[in-house]
Order: sequence, then C-alpha cells, then structure tokens
Amino acid sequence: MAETVRVAQVAKSYGGVDAVSDVSFTLNEGETVALVGHNGAGKTTLIKLMLGLIRPSAGTVRVLGESPAAGEFAARKRLGYLPESVSFNMALTGRETLAFYARLKRAPHAVVAGLLDHVGLTAAADRRVGAYSKGMRQRLGLAQALLGDPKVLLLDEPTTGLDPALRRSFYRIVGELRSRGATVLLSSHALTELEGKADRVIIVNRGIKIADGTIEELRGIARLPTRIRVRLRDDDAGRAEDWMKQAGGWRRINGHVLEIDASPEDKIMLLRKAAASDAPVTDLDVIPPTLDELYAHFLGAQEAIR
Repeated sequence: MAETVRVAQVAKSYGGVDAVSDVSFTLNEGETVALVGHNGAGKTTLIKLMLGLIRPSAGTVRVLGESPAAGEFAARKRLGYLPESVSFNMALTGRETLAFYARLKRAPHAVVAGLLDHVGLTAAADRRVGAYSKGMRQRLGLAQALLGDPKVLLLDEPTTGLDPALRRSFYRIVGELRSRGATVLLSSHALTELEGKADRVIIVNRGIKIADGTIEELRGIARLPTRIRVRLRDDDAGRAEDWMKQAGGWRRINGHVLEIDASPEDKIMLLRKAAASDAPVTDLDVIPPTLDELYAHFLGAQEAIR
C-alpha cells in the first residue's frame, strides 16, 4: 500500500507544556486507522499538525507528499476534515452551507445534492441549519468533509450525536471510501464501536504513542486472557457438577452458565475440554480481549514505568 501520511519524531509544545512528544507513524492508502486516547492525550493536536493548522516544534509531517506547514499546501484540497464540534452559519440552509464549502474547496456544485442524499439530508436540504438537530449537523459536517473526493479523511469524534442507525450508515460510508483507496483516520472515545471497523489502532497517552498495530497484534503483545463461556445441559445437574469439579477453574455466572479466563497457553486445551463429546456442554462462546481492555492494559503499563 502506498503511504499517504508520515509523522516522524514529531513534538509540539505550548508554553513549555508538551502536547505531543516524539510521535512517529505512517498511514497508508485504503487503510482505516483508529486514533484513541483520553482527553488531552494529543489526538486533536496530531490532527491539527496533519492539517497544517499548527506547526510542529520538532520532527516532520508529510501528507500526500507535502508538508502541511508549508505556505502553499496544495494537498489540502485532497484532505477531508470533520472536527469534534461542527459549527455552521445557522441562518443558511443545509444546501447553501454545502454549496459554500464546495466553492471554497473548488468542488463542482453538482456534487452537493448527491452528498446531501449520501448522508441522509435530502429531505432537510432546504431547512435552516439552525433548525437541525445535533445529529443532523454532524451529518452535514460529514458531507462537507467528503467534498472533493478526499484521499485522506481526518475525523475527530465523528459519531457524536448519531443514533445507532446513523452510526451504521456512517461506517458504511467509511467502508466505501476505504474501498476506493482513501485513508481514514478516526479519532474517537467510542472504543467498542471501533472494533471490526478499524484496520489498525494507534493509542496515545500524555502526548506519547504507547501502542500501534492491528487488534490481533495488540492482543498478541498484551497477552491478556480470553474469556470462554459455556452453557451446561440442564437435564443432568449431577453430571454437570462432576464435570465442573474435574475441569477446575470455572466460575458460575448464573444458572447453568459458566466462564473461565484462559491464558494464551491454555486457551486451546480448555476449548478442547469444553467441546469434547463427553462434556455436558450445549453452547460455547469465545470472547477475546476487547479494545477497551487492551486500551486499559497499555495505559496501565505506561503508568507503571513512569
């Protein structure tokens, strides 16, 4: 995959306070990357550096082969950006707002109607933005970010204010962009919804990058236990109790539901025992470490060495 963004040993300080310290990563074509961290971790600062809104105190940033800090940043036309809190002229309609941004980005006016339809705002296109709900303004912000068929899309808390159906629609649009080769960076606190949506996760804390990889790679590094949950047959309670005693380590959740935390070394052995033909098990679930748990692990590891 071709590289679209390179952040190399970047630092940014404000009045002696380090917002970002020695951060390096690359983003590639057709890749969806989640940038996660607490408030103040440095996520928004990194996005502003990629947009060229601020200059790094040290290190280099390259976006589509150019420096965003340069006076003439032609690649900005190929960038899409959705801030955490969108702000529009409340007196304009949705259509007028998008037409205004299309002129700024030198995108053809003909795309406005299609983008409004793409984000589900056709019926409200000629209503004033002041009458829009927060979710509708967020969708209008997404339509603005999609102007110009961006090669790099930077989205800061993009699903804020969206209901579950609209979140599914949002991720469908992200998937379409990815399939066309766009790079999508999602900065979000909603870790649960990012699972299965991001190809890669970059975790930052206190301005430092503390983890970078696919969820499977991060699981391999963290080596957190996998939760195995089984349901025992309810027609032979005595046999189920005997199996529990012999298997050892299982804890009862409720009724006939048991679970155990399996280390990476023991996972296969425990699964084989639970799935054996003589085991009184009617159902089995395997729950790997979630992104929430991985995030907590890496933050805890960083704090332990401070």
